[in-house]
Amino acid sequence: MADLAKLAGVSKITVSRAMADSTLVNPQTRSRVRELARQHGYALNVTARNLRLRRSHTIAVIVEMAPSPERPMSGPYPLELLGGISQELTSAGYSVLLSARHGAITPATQAADGVILLGQGAHEDAVHTVEGWRMPTVIWGADMGAGHVVVGSDNRQAGASVAEYFIAAGRRRPCFIGDLDHAENAERFAGFRNALAAKGITPSHIDGVGFTADAAAKAVVALLARKSFDADAVFAVSDLLAMGAIQALSGHGIRVPEAVSVVGYDDTPMGASFVPSLSSVHQDLYQGGILLARKVLALIDGKQVSSEYLPTRLVTRGT
Repeated sequence: MADLAKLAGVSKITVSRAMADSTLVNPQTRSRVRELARQHGYALNVTARNLRLRRSHTIAVIVEMAPSPERPMSGPYPLELLGGISQELTSAGYSVLLSARHGAITPATQAADGVILLGQGAHEDAVHTVEGWRMPTVIWGADMGAGHVVVGSDNRQAGASVAEYFIAAGRRRPCFIGDLDHAENAERFAGFRNALAAKGITPSHIDGVGFTADAAAKAVVALLARKSFDADAVFAVSDLLAMGAIQALSGHGIRVPEAVSVVGYDDTPMGASFVPSLSSVHQDLYQGGILLARKVLALIDGKQVSSEYLPTRLVTRGT
């Protein structure tokens, strides 16, 4: 490697990164180093490099989610996050070890250089589990204050933007659907509630509905049966919950959006093709995945890393 570095006029670490196709090296230098390596029959010995650095060059990605037919892993969350993570880690010469959270650390996870946790869990139980592993860790989710590196969307801003949309549309009896035991949902509700409070409006709340469309539909139907649902606007913490609410309302002859405006979260293709097409909050999950990968690699290298929150935008459609 030293000879190749001398030929290319760069450092040994630059050669190592170029051979691993890392984006930390500019494309021209990367091309020159790899061409010189080809000419001189040099190949990166990954096993030797890992032994020397005492690294596996693997990142464990733990998904805090129980996949089901109603909530598949093929949705934008977590698939777009995983796309950004994989793209960035592969470019840096790392492999991805993907698993759902099981509680105890597995030997394969223990051998990883760092952990990316997608989702904090109810009452942040997933975070507490992963913290016990004592590995460089970056979390996708809500703000956790000092001591944790988190990448997420600006959930409070998202909630506020939905409230402002409802207010502008003349809605005065908004309802929030989502489990507040999950920190991201709680942030969305806080932003929603605070923006409404500035106009003297207090939202109602449907809690404990889980994550499926069927659960949201049943919750709304139960309220309608008791004549306890009088909302003229609904903000749900996911598109699935929003679509479930619309199905329940439509089934009782309540027109959307004429009688009740509905907004979801995640801006999924399913929501966009729903009838009527669903208004929803868009979050940049792919960019979030890239940031998660960059930050865990920086932690592994011993760098100071801070949390980061991405802006969201409300996409208005037919609901």
